[in-house]
Amino acid sequence: MERHIYLDNSATTKICDEALNKYIEVSRECYGNPSSLHGYGFEAEKVLDAARREVQLSLGAKGANVIFCASGSEANNLAILGRAFSKERYLKGAKIITTDGEHASVNEPLAKLESLGFKIVKIPTLHGELDIKKLQAELTPDVILVTMMMVNNETGAYYDIPSVSRLMRVQSKDALLHVDATQSYMKIPFTKASLGADMITLSSHKIEGPKGVGALLLDERVKKTRALSPIILGGGQEGGLRSGTENVPAIAAFGEAARLGAINIKENYRRCTELREYLISSIEGRDALSGISITIPKNAAPHILNITLPSIKSETMLHYLSSLGIYVSSGSACSSNGHGTSPALVAFGRSADEADYSIRISLSHRNEKADIDALTEALVSGLERLARVR
Repeated sequence: MERHIYLDNSATTKICDEALNKYIEVSRECYGNPSSLHGYGFEAEKVLDAARREVQLSLGAKGANVIFCASGSEANNLAILGRAFSKERYLKGAKIITTDGEHASVNEPLAKLESLGFKIVKIPTLHGELDIKKLQAELTPDVILVTMMMVNNETGAYYDIPSVSRLMRVQSKDALLHVDATQSYMKIPFTKASLGADMITLSSHKIEGPKGVGALLLDERVKKTRALSPIILGGGQEGGLRSGTENVPAIAAFGEAARLGAINIKENYRRCTELREYLISSIEGRDALSGISITIPKNAAPHILNITLPSIKSETMLHYLSSLGIYVSSGSACSSNGHGTSPALVAFGRSADEADYSIRISLSHRNEKADIDALTEALVSGLERLARVR
């Protein structure tokens, strides 16, 4: 059987056996509606509560609220729109701070709010570093929300969120800090307390759980002060913040993936760090790949590496690699179907052309050095063949 090498783990991960078995078990045995007031409903509610505890424990956040959603994108929308619409006075033009390299699920709701009169300020992230001086200048008392990712999904830049939190507590005391942790959760060890965040977005399918489920973890004060409004209205599930019958099997599987991820996170971090370093040295050690420019942020996550090819479109190389059974991406999977230049790469400092020539390689603890060797060889042959065609 032909071997396939999967190096697109930031787009999605393969569901692990334990999470898949949990999904099947709950689907078969616990099919009641958790809002129903009978035995089957109570059993389903217990399953939800158990998964909620696993997510809380995975971030050392026993007292936090976990609001289950259908995706990380929905959790981001809930955090941003829910905060903006939580107080009538905010509708007069409150201020929200973000960065210039965010995921579309943050950029799009912010663009909608800007069209409604909200003031949106984007902090530069040149070379993968937050412009702290710009942030300090913008952290005024009228800020209601700071929303930013912890790890950039395209460059792997790892932002100093704790410093942002400390500045906010002094300069913008009424603001909430929302962190999109979809690319850092179970990849980099952290806790809710270490981040100092009020809201944290999580995604199941990024940590070997099923697709179709995410979560927004909330500090207790967010709910107590009614600092967040629901954006999906209906039966009042999830503490009134996300209506709709919960996807119990997927949530149970998410909880199982979170439990396993928390057990293995240190070893998986070490493994991905080793593979990333091996990948960098493999590219730098081949004369045939000297035309490749590697995007290396000052602080980098262990599982993402972005490289820029010499005058070859990323989509062209992506298809060539795919023909050999090697799977990478040309950027964020949520926006790769479009034809626009990556804002994250431009924010990092790449030109528009360089962004169009860039591919993302995202690793998993399941990858091996042999996968890196195969990718390196394929890049050598691809550059030679594609340059000849061009």
